[in-house]
Amino acid sequence: MASLVPGLRRMAWKASSRSLACNQSLLRQVPRNSSSSCCCSTPSHIVNVVRSRAYATETTTQTTTTTTTTTSPLGKLAKEMSARPSYHAETEAIAAAKSRSFPKTSSKGVAYWLLGSAVSVFGIVVFGGLTRMTESGLSITEWRPVTGSLPPMSQEDWDSEFDKYRASPEFKLLNPHMTLSEFKKIYYMEWAHRLWGRVIGVTFVLPAVYFVARRRVSPKMALNLFGISALIGFQGFIGWWMVKSGLKDDLFAPGSHPRVSQYRLTTHLGTAFICYAWMLMSGISILRAHRLLADPKAAMTAIKAIQNPALNVFRRSAFGISALVFITAMSGGLVAGLDAGLIYNEFPKMGAGLVPPRSEIWNKFYARREDGSDLWWRNMLENPSTVQMDHRILAISTFCAVLALFAYSRSGRVAAALPLNARKGATGLVHLVTLQAALGISTLIYMVPLPLAAAHQAGSLAVLTGALVLAHRLHVPRPTVRLIQKKLKQLQH
Repeated sequence: MASLVPGLRRMAWKASSRSLACNQSLLRQVPRNSSSSCCCSTPSHIVNVVRSRAYATETTTQTTTTTTTTTSPLGKLAKEMSARPSYHAETEAIAAAKSRSFPKTSSKGVAYWLLGSAVSVFGIVVFGGLTRMTESGLSITEWRPVTGSLPPMSQEDWDSEFDKYRASPEFKLLNPHMTLSEFKKIYYMEWAHRLWGRVIGVTFVLPAVYFVARRRVSPKMALNLFGISALIGFQGFIGWWMVKSGLKDDLFAPGSHPRVSQYRLTTHLGTAFICYAWMLMSGISILRAHRLLADPKAAMTAIKAIQNPALNVFRRSAFGISALVFITAMSGGLVAGLDAGLIYNEFPKMGAGLVPPRSEIWNKFYARREDGSDLWWRNMLENPSTVQMDHRILAISTFCAVLALFAYSRSGRVAAALPLNARKGATGLVHLVTLQAALGISTLIYMVPLPLAAAHQAGSLAVLTGALVLAHRLHVPRPTVRLIQKKLKQLQH
């Protein structure tokens, strides 16, 4: 053992000298600075150098790996996929694009809102007839679209409104003994009518703006909503234009009857009818489009049945009857404006014959020109006897036309080709026009009592509704047909 000790000492000294040499060589590679003059900092420099070399080796390895991966086909594919937007980003972009564009079909909620608005217009038409028949329409002598929304709130306000009415021709010539309490009744009738009109405007225009802004309607329906909104605003102006005609100073002349112009009354009534029909048809069209798109195959079968050449005459006749019903209703507006229903209160005769004497229906009193060139049309539109005769002729013609259309729907090729819903529509129209004829005759015989007159005016809108629904069931718009064909192709592929 003693002989091994010197050998072990020599091996330990050689190992320590080699370690010292390696450390010194490492120190030579480290740049010296002013802070490294102390010998005690040598181990830390060694550690830093070792770490830096290890980091450099790792970075080189990663760079080499990245380069190799990038140059390989799989690496290129991975790089392209990483450069593309994520699936969620693409989905969000598509959803954003869809939210900015109009849909092909309008929402069902829009259809229900349109039908509700049409019901409200139906109600205000009937209420407006009651307002006219109770002589309430001229009780408010000013047009205040905003401040007029509230009735008089104090006794002073009521006295002020009553003083304005007492200065009108209607009070001085027809109601000189009216008291303030009686005035309040007719005032509230006209105020309710105007307030109802304002409510219709607000509840239509604001939702229309919302539906268009939220892209809940198709481009065509957006234009329809804009047109109906403009028509509602125009209707308010026409209402005041009508009332103003009953406040003119020339109505104070002896023999004059204070009433609104029958032309303006008929224009006001016609605008309301058009607004109602526009809302109704727009709402029904949306619901039918959704129903047809739910089953494209059955929809195409139904469309081909409607387009059967055997139904061409029936289809045109249905549209013609709709126009005839509208014209008859407008002639009724002339009758109401002239109080022509209060003369010749029998049916079917008018006095001694089916028509009044020629001298009465062709009276030169109504001509305004010296040569009498305006005699014929002024008698048709301003002579109460002629106006009532015209309304009778139009009403009877409409009644007979509906009966003829019903008989035609049950005959020959038409009966075999006519869809079931159109057959039901023709039957329903016959019921409506029969009821309306009975109401009209009863109103005439009993000298225009308030309940019958209001029911007769409501019946005119009901008959127009039946005619429009029948015509609508016989026609499918081309954009709807194209949508159905497109969806059918998608289902087949």
